[in-house]
Amino acid sequence: MKLLQALADGSVVAKRNLIKIKRVPDLLVFSTAAPIMFVLLFAYVFGGSIEIPGMDYREFLMAGIFAQTVLFGATITGSGLAEDITKGIIDRFRSLPMARSAVLIGRTTSDLVNNALVIVIMMITGLIVGWRIHSSPLEALAAVGILLLFAYAFSWAMAWIGLLVRSPEVFNNASFIFIFPITYIANTFVQSERLPSVLRHIAEWNPVSAVTLAARELFGNTSPLQTPPDVWPLQHPVLASLGWVVIFLLIFVPLANYQYKRAVAR
Repeated sequence: MKLLQALADGSVVAKRNLIKIKRVPDLLVFSTAAPIMFVLLFAYVFGGSIEIPGMDYREFLMAGIFAQTVLFGATITGSGLAEDITKGIIDRFRSLPMARSAVLIGRTTSDLVNNALVIVIMMITGLIVGWRIHSSPLEALAAVGILLLFAYAFSWAMAWIGLLVRSPEVFNNASFIFIFPITYIANTFVQSERLPSVLRHIAEWNPVSAVTLAARELFGNTSPLQTPPDVWPLQHPVLASLGWVVIFLLIFVPLANYQYKRAVAR
């Protein structure tokens, strides 16, 4: 019963956040501007110097851009919560007869919807620059589903950090310091085997690498000429991605809820 109440209250909070995007469309515009810029830069500036055996670099690139995009989209959760605490909006929620977890459920759900909209825009951008899907519609939908599941799980980690630092400015600095390494020390933009030894091992076990490769395989953007991976997460990227989703949720859902209780009790 409590779970159903939390979900119902969370849907109300999610609606509130989505209305904010409707009223302030700049939020959606700027969340897609950076990924589009990355597509254009890597496709037309760096793409000519990066060779991928058996395929065009633009098709290799897009799965990495998708993974990076949903990670940056998940940071909206943390910055939004930090901003709500700073402005006292959380205190207003406390005065309402609603479940405490509804605020976190609503925030992560609304940001999941935002990420879905951004992915659609990025797919259109990819098609314009030459990216193509070479798999079935169901496999393509599965790729999008894995990206969104990972983004949702990652948003709970961002929620915990946002509640921990309680300042939007501090959160933005902290999240970028963390996100840039995990998106670049991976197979997002280059093949992991081309990285130096230590970085290659980090990239092979990086959850972003598993998610990126899962999306590539499900979109059909791989080539038999590429070197087969020799580590389990990249040999079974779909299972590894789902495993990372479960791990993130098991760790950060309780942590975020605990930190939320501490934050509102101050």
